[in-house]
Amino acid sequence: MSSSGNHDQDHVERVSLYALQSLPAGEVPAVEAQIAACAECRQELDALRPVIGSFVSWPTDVLRPPTPLWNRLAQRIAADTGQEPVAPAPRRPTEAEWEEVAPGISVKLLATDPENHRVSMLVRLAPGTDYPPHRHAGIEELHLLDGELMIDDRKLYPGDYSRAEAGSVDRRVWSETGCTCVLITSARDVLR
Repeated sequence: MSSSGNHDQDHVERVSLYALQSLPAGEVPAVEAQIAACAECRQELDALRPVIGSFVSWPTDVLRPPTPLWNRLAQRIAADTGQEPVAPAPRRPTEAEWEEVAPGISVKLLATDPENHRVSMLVRLAPGTDYPPHRHAGIEELHLLDGELMIDDRKLYPGDYSRAEAGSVDRRVWSETGCTCVLITSARDVLR
């Protein structure tokens, strides 16, 4: 306990969330005041900084578990530890927005890997839209989420997966119905 007797588990949790920049904006001033007034909170924050600094090398395209999975896991941990379940961190609004890159073609960038020239994105084709013919500079993976998509002579339906090898060519990619897919590909593909 601190000399004032106010340092408790709630302080530790709030300092941890503060260090992770996971607090709602309205709570930040109160936690900063708490840290300024509590020596143990300052020590906790100093101890967390190197750990959080090491997160820089972690991949950023890892998805959070869905809320039902998080809740089950939190309940299980709480039962094992005898403590209250930890609520999931509030979801931050997605920073990426849909961008129309050509008439009828919109993308939402999910992740980039500049070292390997890879990009992951959601791609949405409006009904009747053709994607330009292109040569794959690297492996392309496509997961169709909704609608129907034609790649040359193959018709894909929701849930279908398509893989194209480096050097291969897609001569015609189009959707009569419109579609949305997850596309993981090279940033160096060559449009023809």
